Amino acid sequence: MAIQIKAVDSKSELRKFIRFPYELYMGCRNWVPALEGDEFDTLDPKKNAAYEYCDAKLFLALDGKEIVGRVAAIINRKANELWREKTVRFGWIDFIESQEVCNALLDTVKNWGKEHGCTVAKGPWGFTDMDKEGLLVEGFEHLSPFTCLYNYPYYGRMIEAAGFEKEVDWTQKLLTVSEERPKALEMADSITERYGLHIAKCTTARDMCKKYGMAIFHMYNTSFKDIFEFTPLTDTQIKRYLQTYVPILNPKYISICLDRDENPVGFAFCVPSLSKAVQKCKGRLFPFGFINILKALRKNDTLEALMIGVLPKYHGKGASVLMCKQLQDACLEKGINHVILNPQLEENIKAQTMFNQYTFEPYMRRRAYKSLITCS
Repeated sequence: MAIQIKAVDSKSELRKFIRFPYELYMGCRNWVPALEGDEFDTLDPKKNAAYEYCDAKLFLALDGKEIVGRVAAIINRKANELWREKTVRFGWIDFIESQEVCNALLDTVKNWGKEHGCTVAKGPWGFTDMDKEGLLVEGFEHLSPFTCLYNYPYYGRMIEAAGFEKEVDWTQKLLTVSEERPKALEMADSITERYGLHIAKCTTARDMCKKYGMAIFHMYNTSFKDIFEFTPLTDTQIKRYLQTYVPILNPKYISICLDRDENPVGFAFCVPSLSKAVQKCKGRLFPFGFINILKALRKNDTLEALMIGVLPKYHGKGASVLMCKQLQDACLEKGINHVILNPQLEENIKAQTMFNQYTFEPYMRRRAYKSLITCS
């Protein structure tokens, strides 16, 4: 096998880059494709505001004329400044079961990074934390959440063989929804009385967006600023995410905690699982894929928790208790049986223990790798 690496330089090559996983994972029942339109927008410098502070290059691995792998090399200048690093990220990595292909892709990322002054390579990461990140290392037997990466088990083994080592892990839990109430929820009334905290009432997702949308994402920037490798979002990015996600949000599964002055201090976003629907439409909304999405949004028994955050000054004051109570009530009302939590850093004890009073089981584990870039 003689592997050639080709930079993506045209729209047709970008389409091949985006479609390659569909061939690689054909017949894999637990892989969930990304929405094709979202991928084009994310990888288009004219549409993704992250390119204002990121440099990126996409590469295909070829064996003759056959595509056998892909990878994105990304330099997030803002993150490098905040975290005092000279890092090149690798993301969108997929490859056939070949150590030669894996090595070629990762060496390409390192070489491209070295040309731009980088001294370390890390991944899988996206442009920001809103992109999918973390290689799947446990939980291959489960259906992938729509918002997370899925990969074959050989990926981790080959990335390690290419000279990368673990940097951090994230874990995910599967919560079981029941009538049983954790003892902490009994404190809801006293929390409201003592701190003046209460849950916002929004009849529609658009109403929520109009009243609190920008404030929530500004709070997201503040709440997560100390989380590993976090990069704050710009207002341009925030507006794009609001435009993208508001149409699929159900206010029943959005919880916004307010203080006495009606200012947001905590937030929790959940959405019905779209994994099976996106599998059915093979990542394409048109001509009929959107029908599967609409059905999944209206009738579902599983939620995915996208984001949960509380302003630092309100940690320990019960904001999360009020939000969990509201969401549990909504789940019981709507027949939701399970909630898949978003990936939580293994070392983030507060996040790891937040849901310990609920019935849960481990669902998936994800890993970010790193490797020094040699000067030779």
